Amino acid sequence: MLQPKRTKYRKAFKGRISGESKGGTDLNFGEYGLKSLEPNRVTAREIEAARRAITRQMKRQGRVWIRIFPDLPVTKKPTEVRMGKGKGGVEFWAARVAPGRIMFEIDGVAEDIAREALALGAAKLSVRTRFVARIPD
Repeated sequence: MLQPKRTKYRKAFKGRISGESKGGTDLNFGEYGLKSLEPNRVTAREIEAARRAITRQMKRQGRVWIRIFPDLPVTKKPTEVRMGKGKGGVEFWAARVAPGRIMFEIDGVAEDIAREALALGAAKLSVRTRFVARIPD
């Protein structure tokens, strides 16, 4: 699973994901992509599950690019622990995804296969998504 090799700080504030995505809204690598339609945190497990689903459907043809990286440590206190005594330990890593963000790109396969593969990948994610294709020049 994806996670940073090292970070400046061990724990981070929760924060809010507001507004449209500032960057990463265009297809830069592949012919087809999966674009986020709502703000949410996508966990490293979801990203890996989606990647596996996409590559399996493509029968390992073509190429897949992951355009998001889980660099946000999400903490959680154990169950049945009283309030206070500091912040909990890091439970998992997540990526903040704003609306309009391209999350996956694929190339080297036909459009119908790409649609099916990205639909299976989208089913693994906790955000609503849309299939996007590069506009021919």
